[in-house]
Amino acid sequence: MVKKLHKTEKTADRDAPLTGSVKDSAQQIWQAGLGAFAKAQAEGTRAFEALVKEGTSLQRKTQAAAEERITDATSRMTHMATDISSKASGHWDKLENIFEERVAKALNKLGVPSAKDINALIARIDALNLAVQELSGGKPAVASKTAPKRTGKSTGKAPAKPAATASDAPAKAVRKMAAKRKPASKTAAT
Repeated sequence: MVKKLHKTEKTADRDAPLTGSVKDSAQQIWQAGLGAFAKAQAEGTRAFEALVKEGTSLQRKTQAAAEERITDATSRMTHMATDISSKASGHWDKLENIFEERVAKALNKLGVPSAKDINALIARIDALNLAVQELSGGKPAVASKTAPKRTGKSTGKAPAKPAATASDAPAKAVRKMAAKRKPASKTAAT
């Protein structure tokens, strides 16, 4: 047994430098790990800050691109709406003109004078009044552009005719001329 103890002591002496070397290596590995952790922690903070800066700039670029696209889309839509509106108003104008023409034709077929015809008659009446005034030396009667007022009461009787005056002569002459100018088909129908 003594021999065995002695052998282990020899082995322990031989292994002492090896054990110290392993201990030193383990210590160095541990210290290297701590150093790497400290460096990673410091670098991690810097890397995190750099990533935040990059993310902020990327967000600004994305927002600018999105706003540009929205502006472009808005201008396109405005242009399209303007085009559609102008086309629609053109179609409404055409439709309105067609409707007015058809109504005018229908009224003309019924013998209803147009505003243009009435204005022409008023001008002729005024001219005749002036001519009568020059011939008679009296005061001219001016044709009224408004219709006579109605009272709204209906008695069933025809209104009494006023006495004929010198100023009624041009009006009678115009009626006679208008009656002569009506075509025979229209006078027979009425």
